[in-house]
Amino acid sequence: MPPVVDTHTLGPTQTNCYVVRANPAAEDAVVIDPGFAGLVPVHDVAAILITHTHYDHIGAVAELADATKAPVYVPRGEREVLAHADRVYGAFGVEVRPWAGDVVDVTGDEQLELAGIGFETASVPGHSPDHMAYYAEPYLFSGDVLFAGSVGRVDLPGGDWERLFDSIQYLITRYDRETIVLSGHGRPTTLGAELASNPFLAELRTAT
Repeated sequence: MPPVVDTHTLGPTQTNCYVVRANPAAEDAVVIDPGFAGLVPVHDVAAILITHTHYDHIGAVAELADATKAPVYVPRGEREVLAHADRVYGAFGVEVRPWAGDVVDVTGDEQLELAGIGFETASVPGHSPDHMAYYAEPYLFSGDVLFAGSVGRVDLPGGDWERLFDSIQYLITRYDRETIVLSGHGRPTTLGAELASNPFLAELRTAT
């Protein structure tokens, strides 16, 4: 049975926050990218997974972690941004509460068992320096790497188009085309649909 996924679209950037449970009767849940206040968990939070540390994906991490005592899984190379988010984003006039409590580094290729759900981690930099995706069959939580009909922007600090393209190619090579992509923004899609029609992946289509 695939996990149960509830989508909460939060904040002015309409960031998708996902609450994932092993089955409809499960009490424990995993929360992915709580970017803004407003998520009211109706389940026990076993873990918080962060794809990357842009403010619209971590804005409510400290609040949720404080309230639930759940460990926060964060890309190792972006851990310091989470720990000093007030300073990092305060310079741009954005208030983000930092978090340096119970934090677990992820680097890619880990196998995580959380709330009865198996997650694989995949290192997919390009949108941010150490961006992470999480796979729980049949779902790929891609953060801001890949969207329905688009890809992550690379004009922010640490962005790199070649690395982003390589990351998307890696995901398409690693996972089935039927894999359901749940992005940081926008509607669900599949890897196959994006390979077939995403205008940013034309070069990749000709190579496969």
